[in-house]
Amino acid sequence: MLIQENLSLQQKLEILADAAKYDVACTSSGVDRKGRKDAMGSAVSCGICHSFAADGRCVSLLKILLTNECIYDCKYCVNRISNDTVRTSFTPEEICTLTMEFYRRNYIEGLFLSSGILRTPDYTMEQIYQTLWQLREVHRFWGYIHVKAIPGADPALLERVGHLADRMSINLELPTGDGLRKLAPGKTREKILTPMRQIQHGIHDNRLKLEDKKREKKIYLPGSSEKSGAPALVSKKAGPLAPKGMLRYEEKSKFVPAGQSTQMIIGATPETDHQILSVTEALYHRFELKRVFFSAYTAINEDSSLPALGTKPPLLREHRLYQADWLLRFYGFEAGELLTEEKPFFNEALDPKCDWALRHLELFPVEINRADYMTLLRVPGIGVKSARRILQARRSAKLDFSSLKKFGVVLKRAAYFITCEGKMMGNTPIEEDFLTRALTAEDRIKNQRIADADTFRQLSLFDDFHVENAEPRPDDVWKSLSGQL
Repeated sequence: MLIQENLSLQQKLEILADAAKYDVACTSSGVDRKGRKDAMGSAVSCGICHSFAADGRCVSLLKILLTNECIYDCKYCVNRISNDTVRTSFTPEEICTLTMEFYRRNYIEGLFLSSGILRTPDYTMEQIYQTLWQLREVHRFWGYIHVKAIPGADPALLERVGHLADRMSINLELPTGDGLRKLAPGKTREKILTPMRQIQHGIHDNRLKLEDKKREKKIYLPGSSEKSGAPALVSKKAGPLAPKGMLRYEEKSKFVPAGQSTQMIIGATPETDHQILSVTEALYHRFELKRVFFSAYTAINEDSSLPALGTKPPLLREHRLYQADWLLRFYGFEAGELLTEEKPFFNEALDPKCDWALRHLELFPVEINRADYMTLLRVPGIGVKSARRILQARRSAKLDFSSLKKFGVVLKRAAYFITCEGKMMGNTPIEEDFLTRALTAEDRIKNQRIADADTFRQLSLFDDFHVENAEPRPDDVWKSLSGQL
């Protein structure tokens, strides 16, 4: 491990931004917070995205590590202690400088901060807390902040950080405890789930406190008594005002208002899709997570217990798991309906909803003008919005196939599974082999593009694929911070 102590801020940014690319943070903020005259930044629940790269990708978060030093030797991790790589760390002040300067230049809407374990979990979490406290209290930053909590850290530190961050996440790392013991001997499932449970309880407790503050209490007007005077209803007052010039964000804020999420590595261990989806479902039910992220394993370390170097990341498998996750959260499906022990893997040629429909052809076709909401959601090609539009529109008129297209229904899929006034769109046989060929033909090119993607690249703030010589020069990052660009 090569620890560099005299690196410039630009050099640290290059190292620690690159090391953070394996942490997934593709999510909207989930927080509504208006700007203030004495503060900088705001957050919108529907999304934190503010600017876009030239190819349409969203530039939203400054995603960095506090440090790439680590005391653990997880076999799958690029930052494991046994790897011979350059190590460095940001100070809290440096992270504040980067965040504020990038925000002022409209490059980002918030901060995603993760970290290796520097010295001890408590020390690392204390550094994260100092960073967030300075951003909120000193720099008056009210933008979105997503923080990775450190398993094994003092619960009091997690509590303090939770009042400064919008979202917190704790990586589950691997889908099963057996995989964790095999590849991450320094970590245990208990160490990971304990702070996850603490955050869940903290969110509940904070919600109750806020509700209690909103309730009105009875007080008696001056000069009146409980017996003689009628009580006057007044709202509870907040505590003493903060001293002039102080933001006191931590005291006024909610606890992790955007909820918590987690991440699992897919493909480093031999779990089936059924196991992974069952764990995902359990996390949603037992810990009330907002999101479970999946990260296709990239073969970066040489080890006999890992896929060989050069093995392609299972991107199409990751894609199918995300589609199934969507079905769990918004479409009323359960993990046991999509996969079983007898059929433990998704058909990569079909999206999970189509695959389920082909195995339950006895439920189709569905009559669009009579089916209820939950039935409509199970039809391939019909989403949440289009199902609601169908229910709304058919109150006043009978629907036909041309109407469905206007509502956003994907007819190239849905046409095989629905009828309008008892008629199908064309002479389509409800037969599994025919429908499988028709549905796989539609997605073959798209699936091939996903499966053949063989590189991971962190989005640069200076990407521009429509301008000649768009490759950033080594000093562009530093110039952007100093205002020379």
